[in-house]
Amino acid sequence: MTAPPAEVDVPLPDCSNVVEDVESDDLLSAIDSAAVIEALAERGPGGVRDLLQTRAPENVELGRRIARLRELLKRQASTRVARVLEEYDRRTHTIELDRAARADELRREMDALEARLAEARQIHLGSILGGAVLEDIQRALLLPTASWMQPPPPPSLWERLRAFFAKIAAFLRRLFGRGSRAKSPPRKERTLPIATLLPVGRALTPSELSEALARLTPRQHEELETSVTRDISERERALAREAEAKRKEAETQRRRLEEERTEAQRRAQRDADQWARQAEEQRLQRELSERGLVSEKNGQLSITYSLVERFARLVLEAESRALPGDVRMSLKGGASTGVYEKARLRIPDEVAHLDIPSSILAARQAGSRHIDESTSYVFREILAERVHVVLALDKSGSMGESEKLPAAKKALLALYVAVRRRHPDATIDVVAFDNEVRLLDLLQLWETPPGSFTNTGEALRTAFLLLRASRANRKEMFLVTDGLPEAYTDTDGRTKSGNLDRAMEYALGRAHELGSVKPFRFTMVLIKSENPEYEKAARLLTHQLNGELVVTEPQRLGIELLVRWASGKEQTRRAAPEPGRTPRATTPPTGPKGGKRRRRDRRMGG
Repeated sequence: MTAPPAEVDVPLPDCSNVVEDVESDDLLSAIDSAAVIEALAERGPGGVRDLLQTRAPENVELGRRIARLRELLKRQASTRVARVLEEYDRRTHTIELDRAARADELRREMDALEARLAEARQIHLGSILGGAVLEDIQRALLLPTASWMQPPPPPSLWERLRAFFAKIAAFLRRLFGRGSRAKSPPRKERTLPIATLLPVGRALTPSELSEALARLTPRQHEELETSVTRDISERERALAREAEAKRKEAETQRRRLEEERTEAQRRAQRDADQWARQAEEQRLQRELSERGLVSEKNGQLSITYSLVERFARLVLEAESRALPGDVRMSLKGGASTGVYEKARLRIPDEVAHLDIPSSILAARQAGSRHIDESTSYVFREILAERVHVVLALDKSGSMGESEKLPAAKKALLALYVAVRRRHPDATIDVVAFDNEVRLLDLLQLWETPPGSFTNTGEALRTAFLLLRASRANRKEMFLVTDGLPEAYTDTDGRTKSGNLDRAMEYALGRAHELGSVKPFRFTMVLIKSENPEYEKAARLLTHQLNGELVVTEPQRLGIELLVRWASGKEQTRRAAPEPGRTPRATTPPTGPKGGKRRRRDRRMGG
């Protein structure tokens, strides 16, 4: 198919009346992301679920999306239940078909037995038989208890006397008789009248069976007819009992299947409801995963570093709004090493960074053919101060009481973001300590649980090792705790607890060691306690480090830390003036000529 020529107008469809039916089904996009981050960080996925349930009544769009999702899951769950019930309905239908087929088969067998019974009642002597009744008659003839199958009765007394005298007469004739012996009459065999006619392993033909029946006496004929009818009637009754048993069995099976179906329906409905809840939970987890807020580790759902970073920024913003009016927190990062600005030449050493095009242009505009100090522009590097901050968190067992540990975590997160925003290249070490000291990232800090005893001295020693080799010109440490030192590390590196005096002595020694770091600024924030010994110990440590002690409530930890950080002065190092030479004033001259020079400098990029 060839495309139409370019000059031919191709009519396009009118899409102005097309309804836009593409809409978002995400639940989290209908509410504030900050609320989601806070709920997830503080209470986990369950907190987000509770947040959705709380916001749904007042948020129309969120309620509509949740209702649409649950309706879809409900339909899918109903389909799962219908599949289970369909299997039971199929089995019930199969049972009904088997029962009907078996009933028809038994009915046919009963009808056949009725016909054979009617035929058996028509048996008479000398008749030629046929049909299915032959088997019944042959089976009746072979009954061991039948009279015709019994041996002949013993001879009577008279017959025995006659036989005796006949034997005597025969003996006398043989004794006195002259000539050959008379041939004795053949001896009659005692045979069974019917059994001799029935060959072994072969059924009788109708004619043979009629001949056998002809040998029967009338009494035996009646006996045979009674035996055949009794046998057929017994089989009729057996079939009837079998039919009744099959019917009861089918009824029991059907009733049991109905009970199983009812139970299966209840179980399937329960499983479907559970599946729908799990599907809704998985939907929420998928949305959280797509936003990078949670991840799966070892089969468990956990928050991510990205979530903690976002949560820390939210905490900083909330704490910054609560700062006193005379404190201004700068949230913009300062210039760092490697950033240059275009400015006038101050000292000859800066000639290496001369901006030649701008300098020549300035000289020509000033009416000079040569570049001098007044028309020279250089690229001057702005050297911001290098900062190294250690954030130490006491995570001993007592911090797990009264929400002290979560408040301390949030305060340190806010301070971490504040330092990073002002100094993007700053070195920030997060230290958590109980009996032992661990270096953590933000995610590990937020997830760290309370531990055992407080080894403040080891935390100070770790800060000393971190800051001693640092090349920063601003070194600070913020330590948040709720008690006095309880543990110490002996000379073998083993942690011991229980000796408060020894622990305090060890902490003071490590504080003296940390105080040798220059320049250094130390701030301890002590959570207020009823025990005066805690504040006393904190003051001793703070005095040893020539630092500052703040005693406050858990709710004000973030404010106190940010206030102390905001009071630090940010300094910018610039090149020192050449010895014996007065640097040029950086304040532009006043008056018309000064204004004209400033406008010209802006045109030159100065």
